[in-house]
Amino acid sequence: MAADRGKADRGKADRGKPDLRKPGATLTPQQQKWFATVRANLEAETGRSLEAWVEIAKACPETSPRARLAWLKAEHGLGQNRGMQVLDAAFGGGPDWDDPDALLDALWKDAAGRAIYDAVAATISAWPGVIVGPRKTFVGFSKAVQFAAIKPAKGGGAALGLPLPPDAHPRLIASRKEPWSERNTATLMLPDVKAWDADAIALAKRCFEAGR
Repeated sequence: MAADRGKADRGKADRGKPDLRKPGATLTPQQQKWFATVRANLEAETGRSLEAWVEIAKACPETSPRARLAWLKAEHGLGQNRGMQVLDAAFGGGPDWDDPDALLDALWKDAAGRAIYDAVAATISAWPGVIVGPRKTFVGFSKAVQFAAIKPAKGGGAALGLPLPPDAHPRLIASRKEPWSERNTATLMLPDVKAWDADAIALAKRCFEAGR
């Protein structure tokens, strides 16, 4: 009985979270088109698919990324940008964009920070047309383009980037060298779940409705 109640509680909690497991669920149509173009161009320019290049890269006798890149260029004539694309697909550096759950777990290791993210994501993902895109250093919220992004804050809590002037609200500060879109020029600090209040939600909703 207790186990059944636990499953029911977890089910209720999960219903408030976006489903990131559907194909393409974490990418905007523009991003999906870009990834497809990158793959197609690689095959058109080299005569080999990404999968074929991955097999070649895995046969490389070198172990460091720089040496592997040089090997691909010397042995197969693959330039730096294409070589980096192949090496990332072959060896990666942790979970990638197509494994959103793993990206979230790796990014939000602190339970308090994860609770803030879950609250923000539950609210924003309920707005029509929103795409939640976990990345290695942040999570983006997009329609046609990114209108908000969130990452763990140094020292605890979370930081929410928004495409607003920093003086648009007393709680906003200027964004500085952040991993998210350069359009997010303001940052809203969220030290705890309570900070995701009516004012914070209104700021995010303002960006969503403006289609920024």
